[in-house]
Amino acid sequence: MDAARQRPGSDLVPTPIGARLREWRTARHLSQLQLALAAETSARHLSCIETGKSRPGRELLARLADALEMPLRERNALLLDAGFAPQFPESALGAPVLARIDQAIDAILAQQSPYPAFLINRRWDVLRANDAAARVNRLMLGGRDSAHANIMRQFFDPADLRAAVANWEEVAGELIRHLHEQVAAVPGDRVARELLEEMLAYPGVPARWRTRDLSSPPSPLLTTTLRRDGVELRFFSTITTFAMPRDITLDELHIECCFPMDDATAAHCRALVDGSAGARFSR
Repeated sequence: MDAARQRPGSDLVPTPIGARLREWRTARHLSQLQLALAAETSARHLSCIETGKSRPGRELLARLADALEMPLRERNALLLDAGFAPQFPESALGAPVLARIDQAIDAILAQQSPYPAFLINRRWDVLRANDAAARVNRLMLGGRDSAHANIMRQFFDPADLRAAVANWEEVAGELIRHLHEQVAAVPGDRVARELLEEMLAYPGVPARWRTRDLSSPPSPLLTTTLRRDGVELRFFSTITTFAMPRDITLDELHIECCFPMDDATAAHCRALVDGSAGARFSR
């Protein structure tokens, strides 16, 4: 396998195999017996693996990863911890092997116009966006582009898109909930934990957000309301992911498509295309 395309678990801290399994089992709230049954092994064997007295084979590791619902990056890290070669490649989006996927992504983004759409990785970085996204962002930022290529930073930085989000506490609270869930779901994910701490350090962030809220269920549908100079745009979003990915890159991507929540938002987005709306913010 091409080493330049294989970057398994690069942001995960190397961990003894037993400790990593125990960390994941604890995060999934499973007993040794429950995990052993799901992975078709004995609780005694699993206990020996967790304490370092036994070394699991590749097949057992695959069954354990399935039972723990581990993402592909973490499965590679698990294999490396056990002394095996990683299984899943991490290909660049521009690589020939992903050419058809690349075309499909561009088609989805383009088709979503005149409404915003974004290609986002698991770090919440915006890798691509359609022209509609740029138009809406510039309208809400007074003609300038965002200083950040990361959705979280755009919504938490008071000098960025946050200033235009009329229901900021509702939207930001939902984003923080997602970050907390990501940290809880993937033990050892240092980058996600650092991103969460960075967002919590922004001014005006409620202290209660430092703790993961398990008491209140998420709202069935979140509307983001953007407002500037008398213009109000209201969107809801859909998320598209790739079915049964076998490449880390695809496993960690999703496409967010925004749709107008009312006729006024739809009309304004259409008007932005021909420049009849927000002309005073033209570059």
